Order: sequence, then C-alpha cells, then structure tokens
Amino acid sequence: MIRWVTGFLDTPSRVAEPFWLAVTGSSVSPRRGPGGAFATLVPERGDAYLRFQVVGDGPARAHLDLHVDDVGAAAREVTGRGAVVTHAEDGLVVLRSPAGVAFCLVRWDGERELPARRASLVDQLCVDIPQAGYAAEANFWAAVTGWQRRASDLPQFEVLQSPPALPLRLLLQRTGGERAGVHVDFACQDVAVEVARHVELGAVVVRRVPGQWTTLRDPAGREYCVTARPVPGFVGGG
Repeated sequence: MIRWVTGFLDTPSRVAEPFWLAVTGSSVSPRRGPGGAFATLVPERGDAYLRFQVVGDGPARAHLDLHVDDVGAAAREVTGRGAVVTHAEDGLVVLRSPAGVAFCLVRWDGERELPARRASLVDQLCVDIPQAGYAAEANFWAAVTGWQRRASDLPQFEVLQSPPALPLRLLLQRTGGERAGVHVDFACQDVAVEVARHVELGAVVVRRVPGQWTTLRDPAGREYCVTARPVPGFVGGG
C-alpha cells in the first residue's frame, strides 16, 4: 500500500527554489544531506509533499517518491514488474521504470495530513511516456500503485486516481518524444490569473492550450503545467 506520495524538484542548482516557494506558498526547511542537497517545501498547514534536490547534472526535472511500510518488500514487487534498482540504502531504494522514469521507494514516516486547500495547488505528477512504450509503461504504473486507471477527455491522457487521502495523483501522457520523464501540474481556479502570477514571479510561457492548460518553464528551465482543473475541496479565499 502506498501511504504517501512526494514530488521532487531535481535541479543542478538552487536557482529555481525561491520561485517554487513563492508559487506554492511554502517555506523552506533546514537543508540536509551531503552539501545541503535536500530541502523540503513546508506548507502552511498539513504534511509536506514537495521537496528540492540539488543534482549533479541537468536538465532540471522532477521525480516521485512512493512512501511504503516495507521498502524491501515493495522493491521486490516493483522489480518483479520490470523496474531496475539503481541505488539502495536503509529506508530508500532508487529505481527506474521499464521506460526509464526515475522514482524512489521510501519508508513511510506517518505523513497523513493533506496540505491546506489554496486557489492553486500542485496536486498531480504527469508521467510523460513515448508512444512506442506507452502500453507497457502504463500497465507498470497501474500495477505498482494499484490505483484505478481511467480515461481522460483527451485521448493522449489517462489518470491513475490516487485515494483521496494522498496529496498527489498520477497522470499518464503519451508523447511524441524519445525520453520518458515526470513533470509537475498545478490545479487552479483561473488559468489566466494563475499563469500571470507565475510569469510575474519568473516563469516563461511555452505554450497555451485554451480551456485546458498552459505549459511554462521555471527559472531553471524545467517545464510544468498550470491546468484548468479546479483545486479539490477549495472554497473561496486566496
């Protein structure tokens, strides 16, 4: 059982961290790990589910952590489904999916309180999958999570609907590219207003899909999306 999900913003430097703290309304934890490579985006209320990692190579990107009770047992299960271990230590296993998507299995530390609802919120990680390997990769993530797989209104997308007690769900996207990866999606109440806020804080618009989403690039060059999905459970306010 997946107890919690964390999204990681992996960047060769700290250049984009002030931007992400501002757009998410978070504060930053004390740094930890070798050279202070890791830090947590601390929400106003609720348990953290977004983190920074300074990595040794580019480009800026994202990955997900799945929090579980028994990391060893979970690793045996996912490798049996085609994942490959790239690093292991106590309480942590780093893997790649069959299509090459990096993800981690980590020990659950009791996280359970969802972040406060805001007018915009990171609530989704999109797994970008080249068309040629889509079927196998989609089957992998559905099996690993055990989450319900359902079609989207658009044919290139499928949703893996996480339980309501988790802060992030997964979106699967067929792409025309050659490399698989992960990007972050915001839900919001008004895409135009939200995109303007992000641009004012330093993002650059890449493309607009009217009525659906806008793709932006953060100060580190990482692409992410602001979508027209309303924030679940949000009622008025800022």
